[in-house]
Amino acid sequence: MTESQHIAATRLAQLEWRWKNFADLTSVEVYEMLAARSAVFVVEQNCVYGDIDGLDAQAWHLSAYGPGVDGAAPQLAGYLRVLLPDATDADVRIGRVLTTAAFRGIGVGNAMLERSLTHIRAQWPATPIRLHAQAHLQGFYGAFGFAPVSDVHDDDGIPHVWMRSA
Repeated sequence: MTESQHIAATRLAQLEWRWKNFADLTSVEVYEMLAARSAVFVVEQNCVYGDIDGLDAQAWHLSAYGPGVDGAAPQLAGYLRVLLPDATDADVRIGRVLTTAAFRGIGVGNAMLERSLTHIRAQWPATPIRLHAQAHLQGFYGAFGFAPVSDVHDDDGIPHVWMRSA
C-alpha cells in the first residue's frame, strides 16, 4: 500500500455514518446537507435548479462525517438520500449522491453506496433500486449492479441516465 493509499484508508476509517429519516435529522444536519448539495450541484456544476423539491421529508438520509480540523466539529464528507416506494413509484430511489471537496479521492462514494445498498436491501428486500446518474458515472454505478434503463438525456444541462438494480 502506498503512502497516499494508507492516508486515504485512514481517513475513510475515521468517518462516522448516520442513517436517519428526515424527522430524526437535527437542524444542523439539515443545514449541512442543503449547504453541501448547493455547493456541489449548484455552484460546482454551475447548474441552477430547484434542489428543495419537497421529497426530503419522506426520505431516508445517509451522511458520512469526517473529523473536523484542529478539534473543530465533524465535517460532512458525503451524503445521499433514499426515496421509498410509494403509490406512484414501486422502486426505491437513490439520489443527491455527493462527496464534499475536502473528502474526495479517498473512497467515500464507494463506501457510501455500499452502506446505502446494505441498508436498503435489509429494510426493503427484493425491491428494485433505481437512480438518476450523471452519464459519465455509469461505470461507477455499474460496479454496484446498476444497468441503464433509459437513453442518455439532458437534465438541467447535464447528461443523465436512469439506472436500475434488481
